[in-house]
Amino acid sequence: MRRPTAPLSRSSEQEVTGGARERRTVDVREWAGGIRFSAFTAIMLGLVVLAVFVLVPTVGTYLSQRQQIAALEQSVQLTTDQVATLEQQKQRWADPAYVTSQARARLYYVRPGEVVYLVDDDLPPASIPLDQNPVSEDVHETRSDWMAQFVRSVTTAGLTQTATGPSTTGDEAVDPTPTTP
Repeated sequence: MRRPTAPLSRSSEQEVTGGARERRTVDVREWAGGIRFSAFTAIMLGLVVLAVFVLVPTVGTYLSQRQQIAALEQSVQLTTDQVATLEQQKQRWADPAYVTSQARARLYYVRPGEVVYLVDDDLPPASIPLDQNPVSEDVHETRSDWMAQFVRSVTTAGLTQTATGPSTTGDEAVDPTPTTP
């Protein structure tokens, strides 16, 4: 019996023999009858299906647990880093010189008899504009309604609810009360 090189179609198969074309149909019952299906094959197929049904949920559970473990390990690492930072801050605050410097810088505390000078305009030279435009002596009328802009600005500032939380960086102390710009 000759084996075809290309898959056979059910509706029509054309085979070229000796220059003449003849039309041959494929009988599906004959093709299906050629498949050997034994009890061993059925048992093995059943075991494979059963293994898939048993193992898929287990593998899914395993993968989700591995993701949870990785997330928790990352959380532990972050907490460990935070503890180390807090330990460093605790060691700094144990030093009386550091406490004194922080009281002077943050709270403006001074020792009795000391004189402190506060500079109001201590901007860096780079932020000061070099050339200032001369003040005009002519009075110009604005083309926009400044009163409406003013009311809009005040309303927006009054309705904005911005809250700042405690800072997690360095030695800076942040007031945890909400502020409105």
